[in-house]
Amino acid sequence: MSTESHKRAESANQEPRHADVSFEQSDIRVGAIYKYLLVLGVTTIVALVICIYILRFTTNFITASDAPPPASREALGQNYQSLPPEPRLQGVPGHTADPQEDLRNKLRADTAENEKFGWIDKNAGIAQIPVNDAMKVVAEKGLSVVTTPHGERK
Repeated sequence: MSTESHKRAESANQEPRHADVSFEQSDIRVGAIYKYLLVLGVTTIVALVICIYILRFTTNFITASDAPPPASREALGQNYQSLPPEPRLQGVPGHTADPQEDLRNKLRADTAENEKFGWIDKNAGIAQIPVNDAMKVVAEKGLSVVTTPHGERK
């Protein structure tokens, strides 16, 4: 910043002058802003017209090349369009089973399978025992060592 003082204006209506300082004639150019807004508006309208044309063209193209629904969907009757395609997930329209009941049945079946005794192969001596009992046996005796054909241990 210069420490020199401004030269005094020669008359009371003039601004002071300095060699390194200049003043703007106007803060903004209003005409340039109006021109920018006009171009922006016209561009937006043109883009909208192009989008509408593309939408109508693609809609007509898809409608003209649309294949009729398969016979399996027509067999469902008039409401075939309201049902989702196969396979339907639990809980959607057209699926009659209760998802919570299905889960409870699955957990019951898994628990029953994990807690039953029985022979898998009686001739080979392979039996099925409950998981808790099998874990106790493994904890007491440990697992048997398995060797590979090359004699390496796993």
